Amino acid sequence: QVQLVESGGGLVQPGGSLRLSCAVSGSIFSIYAKGWYRQAPGKEREFIAGITSGGGTMYAGSVKGRFTISRDNAKNTVYLEMNSLKPEDTAVYYCNWGRTTARAMGFITTGTDYWGKGTLVTVSS
Repeated sequence: QVQLVESGGGLVQPGGSLRLSCAVSGSIFSIYAKGWYRQAPGKEREFIAGITSGGGTMYAGSVKGRFTISRDNAKNTVYLEMNSLKPEDTAVYYCNWGRTTARAMGFITTGTDYWGKGTLVTVSS
């Protein structure tokens, strides 16, 4: 059974940095798009960053220039480097591999879709 596991969340002061990781357990075929989402209390889950198998990236305007998505194919892991964190970045962060992110990045697909259970990021002094 395929599972995505996020890690790296925690408490950080405004202006600080964190790096989230999303690793897969189990066998998984090539996935075209992998991404990160977040859900703040009382708000809907939102797309924040995506990366394709070709290395193309896309970011939400609210994080562009501060967050960087990357991947390590050998480790089958996707990362989200978050810098200059703000209190409004506080949320549960989820990774998604597959259909949802591909569509968020503008691709038409009906492929498989995997979600992690999330990791909490709290930005507060």
